[in-house]
Amino acid sequence: MTRILAPLLFGLIGAGILVGLGTWQVQRLAWKEGVLAEIEAHIHGDPQPLPVMISPSEQRYQPVALSGEILPGALRVLVSRKQVGAGYLIVSPFRTADGRVVLLDRGFLRDGNKDHLPATGAAEVVGNLHWPDDRNTSTPENDTAGNIWFARDIGAMSEALQTEPLLVVARKITPPDAEITPLPVDTGGIPNDHLQYAITWFSLAVVWLGMTAYYIRRQLTTKDA
Repeated sequence: MTRILAPLLFGLIGAGILVGLGTWQVQRLAWKEGVLAEIEAHIHGDPQPLPVMISPSEQRYQPVALSGEILPGALRVLVSRKQVGAGYLIVSPFRTADGRVVLLDRGFLRDGNKDHLPATGAAEVVGNLHWPDDRNTSTPENDTAGNIWFARDIGAMSEALQTEPLLVVARKITPPDAEITPLPVDTGGIPNDHLQYAITWFSLAVVWLGMTAYYIRRQLTTKDA
């Protein structure tokens, strides 16, 4: 009995730690789902006028309603959509009824329609403020001369289009451009891997217990022999 006491304790303690880590990830999953639900509710809330004072940390995803005019000068951001293929996000300057000019992400234009000239003129927009994090260490530099952007760099885009450094991602534009499909903001890009982590820790606990049982069985078999 003494020969198996140490490995038994070692196995139970190790499995207990792994189960504890899995349980913690389940708790984190519940917390993250609550956060995502709050963000979704905020995204689909009642649209507000554009804020005068800008605070990205407080106004991210804030729903807004704009009335004014889509101006000429569309920038194209190269993207790819699952089950659709390559295309471009079309970002245009939008002048509001009170004279402010901001960036408007109008949505997705298929690569096959890349020569389409986006419509301009009077429009009503419902969308959300957004400060996208499109760029990482592997993102190429924007080809501004060829009007091919690889990230929605708000600062550079606002300079190129002479707008405020403020981006509105459209949910609905009236009248719509038939060739451009709005891609509203959502929580799909916010990572939520806690379920996978929980499964991993619980699986490791099962494997740990299995290895412990196998070792103890070997010890008992060796003793009996």
